[in-house]
Amino acid sequence: MQHSQREENGCLVIAFEGDVDLEHSPTAREVLLAGVEQGGNVFVDMSGVTYIDSSGVASLVEAFQFARQRKSVFALVSVNPAALRVLQLARLDKVFTIHETLAEALDGTG
Repeated sequence: MQHSQREENGCLVIAFEGDVDLEHSPTAREVLLAGVEQGGNVFVDMSGVTYIDSSGVASLVEAFQFARQRKSVFALVSVNPAALRVLQLARLDKVFTIHETLAEALDGTG
């Protein structure tokens, strides 16, 4: 798994690529929680995520809950169909805000 971060329109965009699985979820968790800790809106670009397991999902849920406590926006963007299927099976597509594109996500923050 690889990740990158950038700021766009005052929002933090964290992008993951590859597998977010048991091996890589501790890193994903650390990156997500640090991003939320910075404050502001956090968008997680999942277009490059080819596989996510329950540990990866748990990292997303923990960051989402942390953001809610801080009254910050935490949303998923461009979720790869394979990852989206996992979220749907867990019914988390009803919990997370999921935007089709980053532009759509950023339009909602103005």
